[in-house]
Amino acid sequence: MKFGELRSIVHNAADSLGSGIGFMIGVYEMDIYGEAGCSPGGAITVDFLTGKIIEGEASDSLRKAIELYRTAFDELCVRHGVEPGSFKAATARFGTDAALGPHFTIHVEDRAGHVASDRFIGQPGKKL
Repeated sequence: MKFGELRSIVHNAADSLGSGIGFMIGVYEMDIYGEAGCSPGGAITVDFLTGKIIEGEASDSLRKAIELYRTAFDELCVRHGVEPGSFKAATARFGTDAALGPHFTIHVEDRAGHVASDRFIGQPGKKL
């Protein structure tokens, strides 16, 4: 397995969550960027491995959607031929501001110690 494939999986999950549509989980109404803008610190960080918010505050409905992403993330890994246990970390930090608009940063770490962070802007997320 190539590390780039792990990065792609996390990007795809984050982009789905950021789209507000959430096709991966069947939830069609969520606004993580709007909620991030209202959250202390102006950001929400999601851990796809646990399905939890690890930074920021969110509505009950957004928290529930993020919980559903935990299972959907494992299913996405399997579709890509990747063992979900290959990840040591898989997070995305969502925010919005006047300069960049909606943006997210993914953080990926595998069990072999490879680490990367990539920043994306817009909807869909394009590499900065």
